Amino acid sequence: MLMLPLLLVSMDVSVLYFAVPAISADLAPTGTQQLWIFDIYAFVLAGLLMTTGALGDRIGRRRLLLIGAAAFGAASLVAAYARSAETLIAARALLGVGGATLMPSTMALVRTMFRDPGQRAQAIGVWSAVMTGGVALGSVLSGVLVEHFWWGSVFLVNLPAMALLLVLAPVLLPESRHPRPGRFDLPSVPLSMAAVLPVIYGLKEIPSGGWHARYVAAVAVGLLFAALFVHRQRTAAAPMIPVSLFRARGFPPAVALNLIAAFAMMGSAYFTTQYLQSVLGKSALEAALWSLVPSVPIGVTAPLAAHLVQRGVHRVHVVAAGFAVAACGYTLLALIGTDSLWLVLAGAGILAAGVVTVLSQLTDLALGATPAERAGTASSVLETGQEFGGALGMAALGSIGTAVYHRAVPPSAPAPAQETLGGALAAAREMPAAAGDALVAAAREAFTDGMRGAAAAGAVILVGAAALAAAFLRRTGAGGTPVPMGQEKV
Repeated sequence: MLMLPLLLVSMDVSVLYFAVPAISADLAPTGTQQLWIFDIYAFVLAGLLMTTGALGDRIGRRRLLLIGAAAFGAASLVAAYARSAETLIAARALLGVGGATLMPSTMALVRTMFRDPGQRAQAIGVWSAVMTGGVALGSVLSGVLVEHFWWGSVFLVNLPAMALLLVLAPVLLPESRHPRPGRFDLPSVPLSMAAVLPVIYGLKEIPSGGWHARYVAAVAVGLLFAALFVHRQRTAAAPMIPVSLFRARGFPPAVALNLIAAFAMMGSAYFTTQYLQSVLGKSALEAALWSLVPSVPIGVTAPLAAHLVQRGVHRVHVVAAGFAVAACGYTLLALIGTDSLWLVLAGAGILAAGVVTVLSQLTDLALGATPAERAGTASSVLETGQEFGGALGMAALGSIGTAVYHRAVPPSAPAPAQETLGGALAAAREMPAAAGDALVAAAREAFTDGMRGAAAAGAVILVGAAALAAAFLRRTGAGGTPVPMGQEKV
């Protein structure tokens, strides 16, 4: 029951990948409107996670889950039958609000329902696998539905699932909340959004737009509000995010290492999707189907990691090994050529397996280290850190790849070709056949060089993360085997 809304929320991140052309033909959005149709869901979701996590601790996680399901279903219906770009943007924003309530609620309910540490670890492993796999599944579902129906069908699939959740969740899911939550810290709500949204926006735009002053300024403004938000949490009588949460053994290193894992995952996704389509020449649907292959190991690795920890393998070793495995995936990606489909899929699969191992173990560590009454708040902090890490991975590794691409493209190439591979492919279509083919070959080789450079940097970062995990988790004493049921410190 908990995995159902989580799957749909994660799928909605990528469900518009193949619907955008049909939406553009039907609603004729401007370029800015098209960007907002695609991006506003993730922006609103990221900006509200901390607010909704703290709210769930106060009003009840199941109640918040049901409210979010109703909002998600209503927004899906409006989006499916939107007759203007403005209506679709508003519906996507409401979907982000619903998604922000569903994600921390499901994780918090896992924390409170599964009191046995071993069962909780297995449940969190499944949670992590569903969350990661849903993004890949969303793009494929989008391609299949748009191929056979109209673009609104990608939203209608949410309705039966949310209706089922509204009917069965009150019967199957127990309610849980903080027994003495105190007053809700309203001033922290705008501060948290002002801290998160500009940073996420700036980091996501840097890979395609470069280090433009507007994007750098957005990140700087967000960091300024982040400092104000931290000050508010340290001084308020009833803060949204209690400082005591970061005194819990293992919680701070889990949040930091979780961010690095998300950095690695999204940094890879930025390149592999372009490689499949623009370098190998796959159609959008073919690329989406091939991208499912690296998701196959995800369903096995997280439960396997939980099983190893329960059998006595030290969690420090499992997390460090997960980072090392992910580094091996990046190493394979650093060896690719312009015709290396299976090497790319193998590298991406190994990377995903290592990252999901890390994410599941760190999530279990963080939630197990925090009191059950703060499960929603702890979940929202973890998920916000993942959003930051993903955006940072796209910005940092994307910038490395772009810099290598710029140096590798022939100086005589047209200006659009010197900016992006997509620009090179578009410019080649306007040139004589021989010259166009030469430009495409050079641009694809340049992009592959950039991808190799970014992958090498990612491998180095993950090797460093493995060392940090071994050092910090062992130093805090937070990396051991889960304690037996009844001996948890709550």
